[in-house]
Amino acid sequence: MERRTFLAASASLVPALAQTPIPIIDTHIHLFDPTRPQGVPWPPKDAVMYKPTYPKQLREVSKGLGIVGAIEVEASPWFDDNQWVLDVCEKDTIMVGFIGDLEPLKPEFRAHLDRFTKNKLFRGIRYAYLWGRDFRVDMAKPEFIAGMKDFAARGLTLDTANPSVKMLEDVLRITDKIPELKVVIDHLPKTEVPANRSVYVNAIRELAKRPKVWVKVSAVLAKDNTGKFRYDTAYYKPKLDEIYETFGQDKVLFGSDWPNSEPSGNYSQVLAVVREYFNGKGRPIAEKYFWKNSVAAYKWIKRDGSQPSA
Repeated sequence: MERRTFLAASASLVPALAQTPIPIIDTHIHLFDPTRPQGVPWPPKDAVMYKPTYPKQLREVSKGLGIVGAIEVEASPWFDDNQWVLDVCEKDTIMVGFIGDLEPLKPEFRAHLDRFTKNKLFRGIRYAYLWGRDFRVDMAKPEFIAGMKDFAARGLTLDTANPSVKMLEDVLRITDKIPELKVVIDHLPKTEVPANRSVYVNAIRELAKRPKVWVKVSAVLAKDNTGKFRYDTAYYKPKLDEIYETFGQDKVLFGSDWPNSEPSGNYSQVLAVVREYFNGKGRPIAEKYFWKNSVAAYKWIKRDGSQPSA
């Protein structure tokens, strides 16, 4: 091929490459089935999402949106549900990881870790202010810290539940005690900021300094002062700017919170706001938010050719 022809052909590929969709790993979905004989502890019967939600339904609601993988975050304190979710995840290659529900204060905690880590989809646990647990009280107990040190040594990740300034301060405490512990703070935009705003600002600034702490820019959609959910990115820009400018491009993760997100909007609406915001920062940063940072945070398992490689 002549040089001129080759250069022309190469140049024609640039727009096509630039338009290649960014693959998305959704780091926060829930799976449950209220029709099981034992029922479910969540969601409540009057909730919009009180229905079977499996990977099949995820594929349906996210069709055409670029979702190539997902991590399930457990929404049940029932021990046996850890195995139920793992069994469900194994049957569909869109599932690349699972954050379970185990209690570090239980004598069987290490035995449970031994059992579930045999399955590479098991990537950690969720703990904090959920199911009546008190993160601050629990972490004051030596056996909790000992269990979590073993947990961290296995390379697992702790997801936090129900963000608040107190919980953010708790993450500072536990990462002081266990610097090697990987922590993902779920739904940071949902944090209720107190009147004394400096308490919140100081907490997130300190957390941003921790090399093994990430935040999910998830649960973004909120109601305005008329009581209606907003779907315009500009409405959320100040909050998103603060999180991004504090934590930087390497510490932010995408999560939809589907199907718990359904009362605020459909999957496309949940994705559209953050997609517009991060795409506006350029493809390299958007790629970090939508999948690259999740590799460091979770070490999720690639199971399908559509999923990107680290």
